[in-house]
Amino acid sequence: MDDPEPGADHRSTFAVWAGHSRRVASGGLGVATYDVRGDPGGGRGVVTYLHGFPSCSLDVERVAGLLDPDVPVLAIDFPGFGASDKPVGHSWTISACADAVEAAWLDRGVAETVLVAHDYGVSPAQELLARAAEGRGVADVRGIVWNNGGIYPDLHRPTVGQQLLLDPDHGAEVAAGLTPELFRSGVEVTWGRRVPLDGFAIDQMWDSMQAGGGAGRAHELLHYVAERREFADRWVGAMESTRIPSWFVWGDLDPVSGSPMADRVAERIPAARVVRLPDVGHWPMLEAPPECAAAIEDALGA
Repeated sequence: MDDPEPGADHRSTFAVWAGHSRRVASGGLGVATYDVRGDPGGGRGVVTYLHGFPSCSLDVERVAGLLDPDVPVLAIDFPGFGASDKPVGHSWTISACADAVEAAWLDRGVAETVLVAHDYGVSPAQELLARAAEGRGVADVRGIVWNNGGIYPDLHRPTVGQQLLLDPDHGAEVAAGLTPELFRSGVEVTWGRRVPLDGFAIDQMWDSMQAGGGAGRAHELLHYVAERREFADRWVGAMESTRIPSWFVWGDLDPVSGSPMADRVAERIPAARVVRLPDVGHWPMLEAPPECAAAIEDALGA
């Protein structure tokens, strides 16, 4: 293979990353999945990464490189994101995202896993927990590491850009007018103080959204905001009631899902390990890789 494999000590462009994807069918779509590190087919001790909006699975690369070399890491691009299919007029759902994760597990023969979920990805993670509680789990989730996301929908505060995309009358027009500069400014407002804004990472996010015309459908991919309200009892209940060991590695400076989320976790889930990052924003995987890697290693050893 001419290009370095994902997860090596380098930073991949989205084009290189997508070139290493393995297609898995789910819900009539081709979903891009990635053996970021090792062979997830071993069935045990696998880390599964669930990415956020408006990004893709590439966000896990730096943290994966900090983990024990023997730890396999599996990641997917959710339907509509990254290198996965993005058909025009498709109806996007969180349930379908959970189906895609399960399809990846079945494809690799994953029996046990630690989930790592960020932003958009926290909702499929909550749905997977709800299914497990109903006895419908495909793999045994042994631990969960949560990063900033709308785990409590009443505390979620969309950015101005997201509010414009959510406008039912003008959202499509806003999405059609997205540029790299507007995209960058939308991410910049969610960044913390610990490290400078990562222009390279944002460029790769943009490229991942642009692939297959996805940026023009960004308004459709915000479906999860309404779904979180609709399924709040199911998803929040599954997260709060699970006995699976949970770590919340949380950027307090995130204006979308920051310190109020972590405050409520500490109040309602006393058994959770809450790692507060006072100088980090919405992107712990990019802004604070060592803390994220440490929590994953702890979850693997739990």
